[in-house]
Amino acid sequence: MTVHFAAARTSAASPVARALTRVELGCPANDNGEIRPHDAVLRASLRHFAEHGLGAARDARERAHTAFFAGDRETYDMWLGVCHTLDRRLAQELDRSVSAKNLAE
Repeated sequence: MTVHFAAARTSAASPVARALTRVELGCPANDNGEIRPHDAVLRASLRHFAEHGLGAARDARERAHTAFFAGDRETYDMWLGVCHTLDRRLAQELDRSVSAKNLAE
């Protein structure tokens, strides 16, 4: 009877060892960029969306516009943050228009 030598597998190449080892997970990807809204603004945005539905971003833009021309910068920043959370392009458009009107004066 012939005996054949079969070398032992290394633990790294073993199917059982591969199944039992945990894979290092990389950093999670975020397609929104590095800027994360503050929790209070996010909470206000969600609450505003629950109240106003799909028109919430437009309503937030109007409230920010009103607050800016009333001279209330803190309220303007809060509503601009809500608008930015709901619709980034609308918030950028508002910020540009307010800046242009502010420079014209």
